[in-house]
Amino acid sequence: MTNKTVEAKTIIENQLDNQGIVIFPPIEAKESMLLLKYLQLHPQTTIIDPWYNRGNGGVREDYVEYHLDIIDNIIDNTKHFFFWGFPEIVALFIDKIKKPLEFVTWITWYYKNNPSVIRGWRSSQQACLHYATKDAKMYPEHFFNAQQELRFENQKMRFVPGPTSVIEESLLVGFVGKNEQTGHPSQKPEKVYEKLILMSSKINDLIYDPMAGSGTTAAVCKTLKRKCIISDISDEFISISEKRLKVDRLSNDLINNLLEEITKTNKNLPKAFIA
Repeated sequence: MTNKTVEAKTIIENQLDNQGIVIFPPIEAKESMLLLKYLQLHPQTTIIDPWYNRGNGGVREDYVEYHLDIIDNIIDNTKHFFFWGFPEIVALFIDKIKKPLEFVTWITWYYKNNPSVIRGWRSSQQACLHYATKDAKMYPEHFFNAQQELRFENQKMRFVPGPTSVIEESLLVGFVGKNEQTGHPSQKPEKVYEKLILMSSKINDLIYDPMAGSGTTAAVCKTLKRKCIISDISDEFISISEKRLKVDRLSNDLINNLLEEITKTNKNLPKAFIA
């Protein structure tokens, strides 16, 4: 690492220690991932929630290939990986995400209050794929009641129950979750992310979201006392996150200087950049 890189890493680590949250200025998810590797920052848990190849996000014919190329840059730098989407979209990825990540489970977010009116079946779910490395620890004990905690501590639990793979939480629409709404067009409730973060991390672990939208991942981390780095390509969404989290983004100069260093050091960046 150069002196500038060490200085930038120190700034980021100090902010994580003091505020718990770091927000990058607008940046592509792939570049954001490369920055973490270059700075030797290793998230315990990474959450990706891309646009769904329709509606506001536009449409890409190479949607699967495009996101697999992005994901390749985090597979060897995180213990847990969560990938969000509608079932018909995430199903296209289920056997394509590479080792060292391995498929753990298919999670369903179920809600009854979808206001959409369509012909045919009315959607009431989204899906999330969970992958993890072989040595990744999971924390079902974070969901115990008092009696279960006592039995677990005394090693008297015959099996260790965890949360189910179905999360039941209403959409943030109308008066539902009004105090939580930020104006983001597809914002998820914090309770949906809480289970993912509790199951895959402990206090002070680093959580990472390079497609952060309105900053829900960081908001949950703030409550659960995890450290968090977020980024997004949209300046509008970064501004929403700053207001919501009461944390200012890092300077453009700091991030641009780091990206220039990466480019100089590696003229032909491979899909999975190794610092």
